[in-house]
Amino acid sequence: MHIVRSPKDFFAGLIYLGFGVAGLWFGAAYSMGTAGRMGAGYFPKVLSGLLVLLGLFAIIRALRVEGSPVGAIRWKPLVLILAGCSLFGMLLQPLGMPIALFILMLCCAMASREFRWDPRALAGALGMVAICALVFIKGLSVQMPLVGDWLTALLGNG
Repeated sequence: MHIVRSPKDFFAGLIYLGFGVAGLWFGAAYSMGTAGRMGAGYFPKVLSGLLVLLGLFAIIRALRVEGSPVGAIRWKPLVLILAGCSLFGMLLQPLGMPIALFILMLCCAMASREFRWDPRALAGALGMVAICALVFIKGLSVQMPLVGDWLTALLGNG
């Protein structure tokens, strides 16, 4: 009998746990604030704490419940999702949040086997970008540019 009964859950739990601990460590210097007046460290610490709990839960479950083995790595989705996240970070300042977010969503959507160029999917993605801009930039005042430096210079407003 193996100690780890569900290798897939076990390794997923280790990944969650690792990212959670890293987030708590990197965010330790940021002030927490309160739920009503969040500091810079509030969201990262809460999210990292949840990742730690989720990781521990997955590891405990992997030791108790029979599950599936780890399959082959699907490289295309892995590369596309990592590329999308990296491009978002690199393009946020020069192009602005809406364009960077759309590129992120496109890369992640292309990682799916069911991805198709569809007008409804495009409309949904554009709607999601608009909602994110309203919620995060206008509603929560998150410091992300709507229009990036490159576009400002290109349009002659800089």
